[in-house]
Amino acid sequence: MKFIRQFLIIILISFAGELLHAILPLTVPASIYGLLILLAGLQTKVIPLKAVDEAGGFLIEIMPMLFIPAGVGLMVSWGDLKPVLVPIMVTIVVTTVLVMGVSGRTAQFVLKKEEKKDE
Repeated sequence: MKFIRQFLIIILISFAGELLHAILPLTVPASIYGLLILLAGLQTKVIPLKAVDEAGGFLIEIMPMLFIPAGVGLMVSWGDLKPVLVPIMVTIVVTTVLVMGVSGRTAQFVLKKEEKKDE
C-alpha cells in the first residue's frame, strides 16, 4: 500500500506539471515543471521525503530500461540521422566535455567553500 501511495503522489505531481505545461505559454517541458514542483515540495517540507523515497528509488533503479524505447526510435530513424551523424557526434562530444568541465569546477568551488567554513 505504501508503494501505491508514493507512486500516486509522483503521478499527481507529474499531472500538475502537465497542467502547467498546458496553461503556461512557455516552451518548458511538462516533466521539468513536475520536477520543479517536486523539488519545491521536498525543499519546503510540504512533501516529506518519506512520502516518495522508495518509489523514487525504484524509478531510478529501472531508469536504464526507460531509455530502451528511445534507443529503438533512433534505430528506426537511422536513415534520417545518417546524413547529420557527424554534426550530432561533434555536438555530443563538445557538450559532454563542457558538462564535465563545468561540473568539475563547480564541485571544486563547493568543496573549497565548505573547507573554508570548517576552518
